Amino acid sequence: MFYSIRWQIGIPFIILIIGGMAGLGIYIAGYTQQTYQNDLQARMFDEASLVADVIGTALAQGADRQTIDPLAKHWSNIVNARVTIIQADGTALGESQDDVWKMDNHSNRPEIIQARKLGRGSAIRKSDTIGVEMLYTTVAVKQADQLNGFIRLALPLETIQGKIRHIQWSIAIATLAASLLAAILAIWIAGRATRPLRELIQAADQMAAGNWDNRLIPVSHDEIGILTDSFNKMSAQLCTQLDTLDKERGRIIAVLNSMNDGVIIVDSNNTIQLINPAAQAMFNIGETEPVGQSLILVIRQFQLDELLTLCRKTNQTQTTIIEIPTRQQYLHATVTSLGEALPGNTLLLFQNLTRLRRLETIRQDFISNISHELRTPLASLKALVETLQEGALEDPPAAKRFLRRMETEVDAITQMVEELLELSRIESGRVPLNLKPTPAREMIEHAVDRLITQAQRAQLTIEIDCPEDLPKALADSKRLVQVIVNLFHNAIKFTAPGGTIQLSARKQNNFLLFTVQDNGVGIPADDLARIFERFFKSDRARSGGGTGLGLAIARHLVEAHGGAIWAESIEGKGSVFHFTVPIAK
Repeated sequence: MFYSIRWQIGIPFIILIIGGMAGLGIYIAGYTQQTYQNDLQARMFDEASLVADVIGTALAQGADRQTIDPLAKHWSNIVNARVTIIQADGTALGESQDDVWKMDNHSNRPEIIQARKLGRGSAIRKSDTIGVEMLYTTVAVKQADQLNGFIRLALPLETIQGKIRHIQWSIAIATLAASLLAAILAIWIAGRATRPLRELIQAADQMAAGNWDNRLIPVSHDEIGILTDSFNKMSAQLCTQLDTLDKERGRIIAVLNSMNDGVIIVDSNNTIQLINPAAQAMFNIGETEPVGQSLILVIRQFQLDELLTLCRKTNQTQTTIIEIPTRQQYLHATVTSLGEALPGNTLLLFQNLTRLRRLETIRQDFISNISHELRTPLASLKALVETLQEGALEDPPAAKRFLRRMETEVDAITQMVEELLELSRIESGRVPLNLKPTPAREMIEHAVDRLITQAQRAQLTIEIDCPEDLPKALADSKRLVQVIVNLFHNAIKFTAPGGTIQLSARKQNNFLLFTVQDNGVGIPADDLARIFERFFKSDRARSGGGTGLGLAIARHLVEAHGGAIWAESIEGKGSVFHFTVPIAK
């Protein structure tokens, strides 16, 4: 506000007027105070001289305190001031406001010392007798050049200063009123002189806000009127040009926003000039406005900085693959100069290959895993068939034993296929969930009943910790029991005889937290993050009897319920599996 011409004109005048009036007021107040104090001091000297003339004879005759003290009180009422009558040696003979018998010797008082030398003296100080700051005036009482004593009058400074403050307030109010009137006048004059400029500024602000139809009417033929007319012409031309640019910009933005590929344009200093939503999503750029910032600070990919340098140096298009490990993303980056279209600017184009790379990785992993899992049972079946063909059929006991082994391998392959189909249906959403309120203890006990014989055969202790007042879970009981059975079965397999397995449930916010805990062999720390992957086995020698799909199925079922599953383990000390499901409302 204070940078406007209106205030640049008005404020100096206001400061000048207020400063002048304030200086004048201070001078008048000081002068009035000094004049009032001098007049008061002169009057007190006159009154003190009058008292000295009246009681000088009594002092010369050596009157005592009993005679002089009543005179001091009498004259105090007449002159309306404190009166002290002092002997030549400084002894107080009379006092109007205190007990004269208790007063100290006054020979060392400044006003007494001055009066002893000059015949009269004055001082402003705090009274040792009554403890109040006072103005003292003293007149020496002499007769035939003989010093007989002193007459001292005193008035409290509070009384004097109160009168002076009243005068100063009157001057201050008058000064403030005059300054305010002058300031209002200065502001009015400055405002009237700058009003056309303010109207021009308002019109420019409306144009900046998009109101291009606003026009000003010249009200004078001076420089401001000429400026207003030029402003109207400029506004009309800009309106036409901006309308054309807006149409072009709208088309470009529509194309950029609809692109799945990321687009960034940087200048010669690698400052971002344009970025589309796809690029912001690829590099996880939040609410911070990236335009106008350095590319390396926004994206934090030094590989791009090197690619930009190489593109400018060779003046050729450069490409590379950028991997972002934290988000497991793969981007194909193309850097090319915009040449004469936008001199000094460079285009960066990003294609997201993450999905394609992930699908390729999944395909390769699936083929590798399924090949590995099928190789063993198929090799075993082939060996058994060859053995039977080579003559084992003629040995009925051996043939039966081989057939039982073949049946076992076929069952393993069948189980693997069934689990693969089950996992495929769950992942594709073709397994509908029959969600209804179900007690947590009922599901845990059902899972335990299915495997209790196996646990007892392994000489394990089973503990169930599930409060009776626990709220019900919103779950498909059949599917959730399958999750608990998978976790419970793993705990049985990897816990040594004499171990303990605990199954528990408790409330956690709006979820039920299920826990399966054992004190078995545990899971290596490097494998803990991958145990829920398909076909992953933490120790193939130890877990060779399974397909590696149980935990993957459990994860998908829990997530289908709107919950989460995770594991904690210390190798050699056991494992704890947790999963959550929502509470039924």
